Amino acid sequence: MRILIVDDEMLARAVVREYLAEHADVDIVAECANGFEAVKAITELAPDLVLLDIQMPKLDGFEVAELAGSKTRYIFATAFDQYAIKAFECHALDYLLKPFSQQRFDQALAHARASLAKGPGDAAIEQLVRDAAGRNLPLSRVLVRDGAKVHVIGCDKIDYIDAQDDYVQIHAEGKSHLKNQRLAELEAQLDGAQFLRIHRSTIVNIGRIDRIEQATRDSHVAILKDGRRLPVSRSGYQKVRAALL
Repeated sequence: MRILIVDDEMLARAVVREYLAEHADVDIVAECANGFEAVKAITELAPDLVLLDIQMPKLDGFEVAELAGSKTRYIFATAFDQYAIKAFECHALDYLLKPFSQQRFDQALAHARASLAKGPGDAAIEQLVRDAAGRNLPLSRVLVRDGAKVHVIGCDKIDYIDAQDDYVQIHAEGKSHLKNQRLAELEAQLDGAQFLRIHRSTIVNIGRIDRIEQATRDSHVAILKDGRRLPVSRSGYQKVRAALL
């Protein structure tokens, strides 16, 4: 079993290495000290299992799982209390409450082996990520993976977002970023007091709107402060009028 260790604390990684030394069938493919390194390593090395710390600077464990995708399995390690962690027990993934013993670690590894033997478990991983993200809404930043790179976009920097089939194009600070996510899903994660759906394919940062102009007898456009023009649907017009009053 090919394993990747991710923890920002050197001592914590050393403990995991020590525990893994008791398992002859394990190959540690890499160690990462932060979430950015982890996303890159998971993408490039495709480990069978990632031992992933939740509380890390820059990117936390849930964000790593979101960006790296569901082709691998995760055992989360956390210092959260026992009550908070119960939220994860309904999923096919395990967790380790720090500090954990060799016995508890071996149990988690046994669960992982059994899960790997059953084949891919994409749905469980994706559901875990969605549930974790739901506890941190509204979003303060949006994460976009570009190959092995990760772009972290503060929501206050976003001008507008438009739909591109199953993707969204996020426009911020003169740049565009393509993210594999549906517009309706991202809309539900954003702050409704800051972002408004003005068209079936467009969400705008209300603070970026300069004015609304009538384009034809039955249509309007939103003029952003940088001069860009975005179409406004009939229902969007009513919503944006109310927001700007």
